[in-house]
Formats: sequence, C-alpha cells, structure tokens
Amino acid sequence: MEMKGALGVALLSVISLISQVNCQEAVLHISNGSLVREYCIVHNHSWTPLPQTLDTATAYPLANWTSTVLCNAAGVLPDVVKGKAMAVMRGECDFSQKALVAQSLGATALLIVSNTTLITPSANESEYAKVHIPLALMRYRDFLTAKQVFGEGMQAKLYAPPYSKIDPNIAVMLLISIVTVALGGYWSGACERERFNSYAAGGGGGEESKADSNRVFLYSPLNVVIFVILMCGMLVLMYFFYNVVVYVIIAIFCLASASALFSCLDAVLDKIGCGTLSFSVRNKSFSVRSILLAALCISVAVVWGVYRNEDRWIWILQNLLGFAFCLNFMKTITLSNFKICVILLSLLLLYDVFFVFITPFFTKNGVSIMVQVALGPDATGEKIPVVMRLPRFSAWAQNLCGMQFSILGYGDIIVPGLLVAYCSRFDVWINSRRKVYFICCCIAYLLGMVLTFAVMLLSGMGQPALLYLVPFTLITSAVVAGCRGEMRQFWTGTTYEVLDSPREPLLAEGRTDRAVGESC
Repeated sequence: MEMKGALGVALLSVISLISQVNCQEAVLHISNGSLVREYCIVHNHSWTPLPQTLDTATAYPLANWTSTVLCNAAGVLPDVVKGKAMAVMRGECDFSQKALVAQSLGATALLIVSNTTLITPSANESEYAKVHIPLALMRYRDFLTAKQVFGEGMQAKLYAPPYSKIDPNIAVMLLISIVTVALGGYWSGACERERFNSYAAGGGGGEESKADSNRVFLYSPLNVVIFVILMCGMLVLMYFFYNVVVYVIIAIFCLASASALFSCLDAVLDKIGCGTLSFSVRNKSFSVRSILLAALCISVAVVWGVYRNEDRWIWILQNLLGFAFCLNFMKTITLSNFKICVILLSLLLLYDVFFVFITPFFTKNGVSIMVQVALGPDATGEKIPVVMRLPRFSAWAQNLCGMQFSILGYGDIIVPGLLVAYCSRFDVWINSRRKVYFICCCIAYLLGMVLTFAVMLLSGMGQPALLYLVPFTLITSAVVAGCRGEMRQFWTGTTYEVLDSPREPLLAEGRTDRAVGESC
C-alpha cells in the first residue's frame, strides 16, 4: 500500500491544465494537374497574411532554388524566377533579407526550406512594411517528398484555414471526464457494499475480502498535508530536472496503468460472471484468467511505452490506460470523512492556483511551472504522460504540421473524483437507495467542467480546472448534507478505515432515505 501511495504522489503531482495551442500553421497545396498533395508550412499572419481558403489562393509555379540561401541575388536570373514562388534554403541571413531579395527578382512568393524546427518567421518592425510577397517556412523532408512525387513541374498554392477556438473534441473530453468520475465513484461504492455484505455474512470477522485489498487510507489532516507537500516537491523536481525525471514518470506510468487496467478488466470479468481456471505448481495456485489478463495489460503498456511519441494513434492507448488508472485510483485511495475531503481538495486547489498563476512571476521565461511541466521544455521532446489527450478535429492545417491536442490532466478527474467516491460510500453507509450524494456530486462535477470549458473559450487561455471543480463539488456536497440533516455524520464519516474493525451502517439496515431530512 505504501508503494501505491508513492506512485500516486508521483503521478498526481503532474496535474495539468486544459490547453490549446495558438499557432500560425498553414497549408502548401502542390499539384501538377493530376496529382495533389498538401504539406505543412508556417507563416506570420500579422506580417504576410495568406488567403483562408484554397479557392481564393493564387497558384504559383514553384521554382526550386534550394541550392542557394538567397542572401543576395548572385547567380539568380530575374527572368527565371519572375512570377514564380521560390523555394530556397534557410540560414545565413534574416527571413526579411531573403524576402526582399526574392521580391527584387520578381518572385511572387517565397518558401524557405528548413531542416531544423519550424518557427514563425519574423523580422524587425522596420522591415515588415517592405515585404509584400507571401513568405512561409516548410520542412526539408516535405520538400524532398514533393520533388520525388512531382518532379520540377509543380504548381503551389498557399492558404491558411481559420483556426476555430471551439472544437468538437470539447464535448468528447467532457464526456470522458464525467464518465470516468461517475464510474470511479460507483465502483468505490460497490466495493463498500461488498465489504458490508462480507462482514454481514461472516459475522464481522474473517479474512480480508477482495474489495479490501490494495486500499490506501487518508484519514488524518497530517497525512493529507504531507501528501500535498510531496506533490509540490515532485512538481518542482520535475521542473528543474525534467529531462531525467520524465523517464522515471513514464516508467511509473507504465507500471501503474498496467496494474490499473488489470484491476478494471478483472472487475468487469467478475461482474459478468466469467469463471476462472486454476492450476497448481509446487503447492501454489495460479489463475489462467489472471495470467492472460496480466499478459494483455502488460502488452498494452509496453506498446504505449515503445510508440508513445507516435501522435497519430498512440493517444488512444494513452487515454485507455489513463481511464483505467483514474478508475483504479478512485477505488483504491479512500478518504475517511468529509473533513479530509475538504482539507485535501482545498490544499490541491491552492496548489493548482499557485503553480499556474503565481509561479510565472518567479520563472525566467514567465511561464508557469505547471504549464512548463505539462507541455515539456521542448515542443518535440518527451511529454509527461498523465493527461487525457484528444486531437483537435477541426485543426486541419495544424494537424499537417503535427497533431494538435487538447489535454485534461488526470488530477482534474481524480481529485474531485475522490470526493465523488466518498459520497458514493456515504450513500452505502446511510443505506441510500437513491444514491443522493453520489448523483448530486456527479452533477456538480459536470457543471464545474462546463464552466471550466466556458471560461477557457471566452478567455482564450487554458484554465486550472480545480479552481471551478473544487468549489462546485464541495459546496454541493455540503448543501445536500445540511439540507438532509446529516452534516454531522457526513463530516465525521466513519472510523472503520482507521480501526479496521466491524461496523454497522450509520443508519439502521432497512431505513429509507425518506426517514432522513424530509425537507429534501
């Protein structure tokens, strides 16, 4: 249990934001009459704007001058490039100098071919007004591919489709988050009901049931404070030693997510009544089902680990492993009462706000520690894996350059999910057949997520989701408990987790919801 708690601290410490990337990618449309290909280019919209649609874009014959960097007009005949788009190599001089030379030669557009990372082209403000032709950067490997496909007879169009802030993946992300929270809370409550049934059948004694195994308890304020301090330390450690710690987090994620996926699938097979076939080796019993499940889960985690940087499809596996990890975390980590929930969620809210809004005043580049850790110091390097990732469905031009994702940190699911799980267990303790606390807390989480997305879209900035989720879920739970006259029981919970002794429900068996809090 201590190992699982340590893994939880390491992974929860990388709580991330929902974020969007505001880039200036565009599309290079190349054709020769029969074949058509499109490639990624990067331009500066405020300097050399491009048409927004293919139909309004001008077609230029493309002249291959990648043998020169075009810092001057030496060796280039104006008659050869006049009225054409020039493709030249990047380097040795400013983008504006290349553009002015191409413009003086009569070229109608300039493509700067780069064998390094593409950046948004820029220049001194005094040079902006002098350049009147479209200018963009493209990858060298893309240019070589285009040469192989089309040869020298290429017609090029440059255009930049509008980049919508509202993407359909928001609805999918919202669905994933609420389903994960609801299922995790329901699973925690189902395990609690199983424990009650087990104790009732065994007279309150006996061995630890399957539902009791691998549980980690947070039952004192001191434990919660230590837990949050460790998370802060881990986040700061990742900020300063990202290139090393990221591989440790990746290894931990593979182990933890494989274990979580096994736990989830095993529970599903138990629910549908799938039997187990066992065999013995040297007086030790082995389950065939468990062995096959373990092999499957380890294989999924290994495949993700090997292909984790293949953005085109690996996000599906990452979300599957993340879904299982969040579910298992909510089932495994047990908060003993509402007081612990209030302390934990409030401290994590302060943690989230501090590392998002306050730390930019202390960092050299003005970027918050949270964002820096979530996105990584290098846009093309390793990323912390503990986020749900969904590609932007409407970002066609941006996805040509590299898949654009909206992300939601596991912490924005797990942290409120721990409160939802407590509400689900409390429904069991009071014998609530309508699951009032669980349902109300799930609705509050949904409303908090909707508000998070709304503020994000209106402000155009990623938001610390806990800033909205924590007040929504805590206040709603407290109001329900107060309205039903059960705040005392809800606040103190039960000492069962601490004492590890038999107990009865907080309300007598068979007592219905209507007997408590008639006003609600």
